[in-house]
Amino acid sequence: MSKAERLIEMMITINAKKDFTVGELANEFSVSKRTILRDLQELEQAGFPLYSEVGAAGGYHILKERILPPIAFSESEAKAIFFACQALQYYRDLPFEQETISALKKFLNCLPLDVQNSITKIQNKIVFWIPDRHCDSPLLKSMFLAAINRHAVTIRYSSTYAESTRTIIPVGLYAMNGLWYLPAYCTTAKQIRVFRVDRIKEIIEEKPCPKGKYPIPASIQEYLEKTEDKKDYHIKIQLTDIGVKRCESECLLASGLKIIPTGGGIIDMEISHAALEWVADYILPFGNNATVLEPVELIGLMKQKAYELYQHYCQLK
Repeated sequence: MSKAERLIEMMITINAKKDFTVGELANEFSVSKRTILRDLQELEQAGFPLYSEVGAAGGYHILKERILPPIAFSESEAKAIFFACQALQYYRDLPFEQETISALKKFLNCLPLDVQNSITKIQNKIVFWIPDRHCDSPLLKSMFLAAINRHAVTIRYSSTYAESTRTIIPVGLYAMNGLWYLPAYCTTAKQIRVFRVDRIKEIIEEKPCPKGKYPIPASIQEYLEKTEDKKDYHIKIQLTDIGVKRCESECLLASGLKIIPTGGGIIDMEISHAALEWVADYILPFGNNATVLEPVELIGLMKQKAYELYQHYCQLK
């Protein structure tokens, strides 16, 4: 085994261990302790996070922020990584924003110049555009870690209508249309509610939550699948050609959109109770380019919102 191969193998071995001694590595790699000490010194100089302790219980230990061993990527794999990162480029906040920037810089600098130029061309020609929402989510990483560690978090939350303090147990996070959403079990409502992360103003307290105490899905994927399967209302909305074009850009309604060959279209689908008011708010600006046919609950919401809007403008001078 060459020295370069030994150093790579040593990095992999050290990453798998919490602590080790020089003697253990010397036996494992069939070299002298002096050689292992020189290798460890080279790894430390390269930035590998090691520290040593003297005494009977001494030895080498690896810091929490470990450095991963080298990984070989093909040119196509390298491009695929940057292509995937393009999807996150226009999100105002990310759980590991600075780390993402640092990792991409390191990765790009290690690639051959022709591959770097090829990736730059990809970045200049493809954009996953996300609308700028003008709202920050400074607590995004904290909520991400709370979800990972299954902690109960007491937060100060500013909803559409009021500000409240409540204790939640996060299920996970998902991003949609430039915003981050946090489905979490609310101990006040005694059910899972969806919170916008940018509306979480303060974390008041955080503590471990006993496993199995609350009915929480094991993963965010399980939650989203159950949400998709939950159908409380059958909606039908007649659309003009203009209404069709506006609905095609909204992923939820587009899934139930049927275009009529002679003109216009119709939304014919099932939705959950939680989505009913959202649909009313979304369709209201369509004016006469959308006509709600059913259910009666959605027609009633449309009438109420239209009347409130009418009253609002009647008060203006």
